[in-house]
Amino acid sequence: MLVLFGVATFAVLWIAGVARTLWTTVGAALMLGAAGYAIQERAGLPGHPVQDNADPVAVYPQVIELRDQMLGRFTGDGAYLIASDALMRSGSRDSGARIVLMGANQYPRSLTLWTGLGTAIAQHDGGAVSPAARLAFDQATRLAPEHPAPPFFEGLAYVQSGDFRKGRAYWARALALSPRAAPYREEIALRLAALDAMIAQMQQ
Repeated sequence: MLVLFGVATFAVLWIAGVARTLWTTVGAALMLGAAGYAIQERAGLPGHPVQDNADPVAVYPQVIELRDQMLGRFTGDGAYLIASDALMRSGSRDSGARIVLMGANQYPRSLTLWTGLGTAIAQHDGGAVSPAARLAFDQATRLAPEHPAPPFFEGLAYVQSGDFRKGRAYWARALALSPRAAPYREEIALRLAALDAMIAQMQQ
C-alpha cells in the first residue's frame, strides 16, 4: 500500500507540473511517514477515542525560521526536523526525539541533525539539558566547530531551562561565529541583548 501511495503521489506531482527539484522533499516526507508508522504502528490494538495530549512542546515559528536560515530547510536531513517539530507540537516527545535520532543514524555527519537532536532530547527531557543533549550538541560542534548553529541552539536550550548565564556564554560564541552578512546575525544579537537585560534586571 505504501508503494502504491508513493507511485500515486509522484504521478500527481508529474501531472501537476511540480518541479523535479522538489520531488526529493516529498520523497523524504513519505519516507518519514513510513518510518513513523513502523515505529508506532499497532494494528492489533482496539480503537479508542482520541484524547488531547496534555504536555505538548511549544515550537516557536521564529525559532524555526532562524534554524532554517542557519541550517537550511529543503534538504533530506532537514525533513527529519520538520517531522520532529510536528510530533513535539502534538506532545509526542518520545517519537519526536526518536525520529531525529533515526535521521542522525541515516546521516551521521549531518550538522543539522546533531544540532536538532540536542534540541529534541532537551525537549524530551522537559527542558533540561541532560548529558545526552550535551553529547549531541558536542557532536554537532565537532562536525562544524566554526558554525554558529550548535552554540546558539545549545544556548537556547540552557536559556529555556532557566540557566541564563550559561546560555549567554553560548549565544556570545554564536554571535562571534556568525558572518557579518548572515541574515540571522542581527536576530542572535537582539536575543543576546535581551538576555543581558534580563540578567541585569535579576541582579537588581
